[in-house]
Amino acid sequence: MANPLRGDVVVIINGQRHVARLTLGALAELENTLDEPSLLALVQRFESSRFRSRDVLCLLAAALHAGGLRMTEADLGAAVIEGGPMAAAKAAAELLARAFVVPS
Repeated sequence: MANPLRGDVVVIINGQRHVARLTLGALAELENTLDEPSLLALVQRFESSRFRSRDVLCLLAAALHAGGLRMTEADLGAAVIEGGPMAAAKAAAELLARAFVVPS
């Protein structure tokens, strides 16, 4: 079950519902994969709409790993994500936002 307070975002891949979340480990994996100097730099790329499709794939792959689904970036790139590329980008942005929002 997806818990938005924990940072969970639901992504439908190949017709199946999966929970993605950005844990500290997932964020470290993402930082390393995208060779960003900081998490803030990555967040700023998304906030300023300077992200690339590879950024979305890497972010979703890391978050899906943290949610329990082992899927490579290549597998994810070949998969059908419900809602298409825009839904994938929205999910990635939502994951980043939820990772850095302090629940009230």
